[in-house]
Amino acid sequence: MTHPGQSFAGYVVENLLGRGGQAAVYRARATGQTHPVVALKVLDEQHRNPAGIARMAREYRIADRLRHRHIVAVYDHGRHWMTMQYVDGGNATRLTSLQAKLEALSQIAGALDHAHHDGVVHSDVKPANILVHQNFSQHGAVLIDFGVAHVLAEDVWHRPAQVVASLPYAAPELLQGRLPQAATDEYALACTAVEMLTGAPPFTADDPMALVDAHLHQAPPELSRQNPWLSRSFDTITARAIAKDPDRRYSSCTELVQHLSGVVR
Repeated sequence: MTHPGQSFAGYVVENLLGRGGQAAVYRARATGQTHPVVALKVLDEQHRNPAGIARMAREYRIADRLRHRHIVAVYDHGRHWMTMQYVDGGNATRLTSLQAKLEALSQIAGALDHAHHDGVVHSDVKPANILVHQNFSQHGAVLIDFGVAHVLAEDVWHRPAQVVASLPYAAPELLQGRLPQAATDEYALACTAVEMLTGAPPFTADDPMALVDAHLHQAPPELSRQNPWLSRSFDTITARAIAKDPDRRYSSCTELVQHLSGVVR
């Protein structure tokens, strides 16, 4: 357990930013370095096993190779920790104006397309993994957490050992244990966009199995019926982006967001 005021790997821990399934993230400070304020991610002690350590090293390696303004920058790492860019404005659900939401979606779409061009599928796109700077107009949004990302050239010969997915945003092929692809991230980005614009993702359910079934079998909802300010064109675009068949989706995340922006501005 890491505590505020504690020295850790040359950093002084200031406060806890968040906690995930295997690690905690802290705001930390270092003197005399290029990046004096960082986000410090530390594996929980029970996950400091070979698998957890390898996963963190892989996360660092993937993020380090994807240098893009709207992908989190990583700085340093050790056996069970890593430091990265500190983003001070919370996640994408904090944005209030339609213009800012569309701008953030466009920036993250560009980041995802950049990753896809380099053969990386994020596999866990959701509002919690899109952070925004407090000065959004100047610095925008940042895609974080490549902990379950897939590198297509490395993963093509084996199926995932287990499905790791955030259910409200999980594409059917991911839930079926198939290898994720660029269209898998597009599906999740579309679900994220719907949540940012309407307050809820396309499919909701109290029971996880019911939510899985909705992704696999339920027709896309007609969101314009529930949100009078949206048009039927929005329904059509969303339906294509979350098509059950990944081959029916848009050719890129940027194309999806461009279509969405065109019908909601």
